[in-house]
Amino acid sequence: MLTVLVLLPLVGALAVLLVPHALVRPVGLAFSLVGLVYGLVVASQYDLGGGMQLTETYTWIEALGVHYALGVDGLGLLMVLLTVAIVPPVMLASWRESDEPGNNGARSYFAWVLALEAMSLFVYTATDVFLFYIVFEATLIPAYFLIGGFGRTGRGRAATKFLVYQLAGGLVLLASVIGLYVVSADAGTPSFLVSDLAALDIDPITQRWLFVGFFIAFAIKAPVFPFHTWLADTSEKATPSTSVLLVCVLDKIGTFGMLRYCLGLLPDASQWATPVVVVLALISIVYGALIAIGQDDVLRLIGLTSLSHFGFIVLGIFVFNATGGTGAILYMVNHGIATALMFLVAGFLIHRTGTASIREMGGVEKHAPLLAGSFLVAGLAACGLPGLSPFVSEIMVIIAAFDHHWLAGSVAVLAIVLAAIYALWMYERTMTGPDRVGMAPVADLDRREVGIVAPLVLALVLFGFYPMPLLDVINPYVHDSLASVGLGQEGGPQ
Repeated sequence: MLTVLVLLPLVGALAVLLVPHALVRPVGLAFSLVGLVYGLVVASQYDLGGGMQLTETYTWIEALGVHYALGVDGLGLLMVLLTVAIVPPVMLASWRESDEPGNNGARSYFAWVLALEAMSLFVYTATDVFLFYIVFEATLIPAYFLIGGFGRTGRGRAATKFLVYQLAGGLVLLASVIGLYVVSADAGTPSFLVSDLAALDIDPITQRWLFVGFFIAFAIKAPVFPFHTWLADTSEKATPSTSVLLVCVLDKIGTFGMLRYCLGLLPDASQWATPVVVVLALISIVYGALIAIGQDDVLRLIGLTSLSHFGFIVLGIFVFNATGGTGAILYMVNHGIATALMFLVAGFLIHRTGTASIREMGGVEKHAPLLAGSFLVAGLAACGLPGLSPFVSEIMVIIAAFDHHWLAGSVAVLAIVLAAIYALWMYERTMTGPDRVGMAPVADLDRREVGIVAPLVLALVLFGFYPMPLLDVINPYVHDSLASVGLGQEGGPQ
């Protein structure tokens, strides 16, 4: 089932390249919707009891212990569902913008989107470390062309900066992957299967060196301070739809990798590194919020808020208790929904006003209440308003942070205040006040745009009041994950 899940968008990308131009958009959208439906079918076959399921394992390179191996646990399943759910609204949102002057056209855009979806699904389902590394690097190809081929002036430089950072992280990751091979070969039979590597008794010093390689690569991908500087340029220069794919899908590979590989394979080193990682997470939380407040470009501002949000996710992972782990994974899902809504609505706003400069906007809510209301919901979700889904995950991480250390919890709470400042101030400057001088009133959302926005708003409200469908998948995974690092359900020694 998982091989079919991965191949569907790849076949779709090929189909988009071959069909007549008039069919490019419908065919691309159709494959994304089929992928969504099939993702739900895969989810229906998952047993909520936890564990790695729907596994496929075939020998690939026997001499090196490399396998074509796929499977999903609770973490992987949620990331798969988030990926297949994000792609259809991204395609609908880019229905016209991909053919705008200066862009490379709808055929190229839709094909690269489907290719990125396929590679992301491959990453989230791979259970062989060598296979994971290959598709981890392969995601950079469609991402680079999506950034460099579509968007605003300066996108080429942003794409190059993105690629250089990611390739540097990939090289460090490769060193650790080779290190795991050496460790497994020394233990007897070389293997890259996650299940085999997790059973190895790796000495503490080796674990620490391997952890550093994995963590740096994943911290760049996430991103986490101080490896974040590519994020703002990419968010500003790429199209809003591309930014959704990068921040809401691709960047989640970073925190996914921390859970799957740092904690899963290198538990002792993960606990050894906890003080440093927690400090980096807290810096990311506060620094991201502070620099977001001072931005004038709305897309750059939204991108920088994700630095703060990813800090929360990393904090929840490395406080090593059930509440934090559950909150971190839930945050990964909720952040994907809320940030997708914010980027897409910001894109609709920029298309209407012809500018991304916040100081040049104003008075939108009087003429476009649906657009303004959607933007407000996204902003309130970003600052953790009770009743919207990010609040649930944010409060869980904060509780876990206080349980870890009162200072960590206090800093995390400070970020909520800063988030309220940047979210509400952004709304005030873009949506309220007098109309822009000499400019026509902004048109409200059309039916296509309402169809894009409505499911995201509904998901924020639904999971804000009833997060149990997500928690039922997360809790068994977190229980097993904590047990693997020698911690009990409350985070204390077993």
